[in-house]
Amino acid sequence: MNRNPIIVALDFESPAEASALIARLGDRVSFYKVGMELYAAAGMAFARELRAQGKDVFLDMKFYDIPETVRRAVCQVARAGLQFLTVHGSDAVMRAAVEGRGAASLKLLAVTVLTSFDRQDIADLGYPSEVSDLVDLRVRKALAAGVEGIVASPLDAARIRRIAGPGAILVTPGVRSPGAAQADQKRVATPAEAIRDGADYVVMGRQITRAASPADEVDRVLEEIASA
Repeated sequence: MNRNPIIVALDFESPAEASALIARLGDRVSFYKVGMELYAAAGMAFARELRAQGKDVFLDMKFYDIPETVRRAVCQVARAGLQFLTVHGSDAVMRAAVEGRGAASLKLLAVTVLTSFDRQDIADLGYPSEVSDLVDLRVRKALAAGVEGIVASPLDAARIRRIAGPGAILVTPGVRSPGAAQADQKRVATPAEAIRDGADYVVMGRQITRAASPADEVDRVLEEIASA
């Protein structure tokens, strides 16, 4: 793989902290995820600033609301020139998001099942099925709705790739190098395993952002992926 498949999660409470990490990583990383915490602190202004610096931006907001609200919100995001936006894997939500995105270049990613969820968690939500069954259902609905990509555990990557085919974008959070702390994730795999099984991108946060040398950690992960 010639391109860098790592998306670094900017899980910080201030834009200053996020900007400091980006400066430390330099040209090693070009793709960054802005999630709810940083968005609450800095909003779309920070996402636009990243784009102005030539960085690719994955806005991870997991939109989930009535269709009209989702449509209008996605329309706003589409105007900012970002690369990826997550929406909930509900049929009505995804179809509204596709409508709101219109002809913009923004790629929509459907969230299947959070990597912090296991079978008991989805049972608590009322789904009497295995995690894999719910993931597969949402993947098929996403494709039918016209969504370009999927967010899912790396443990589901090979199966999703078989369902979605080569054209779908597959982004996997919940990746950890061997020996790295699992933290609050339950369904995880290594970055090399995720890429081997069909992921296009791996989202990595604390393993890189809290490393003594984030740049060296990125290099090490890229070597790990290449060696596999």
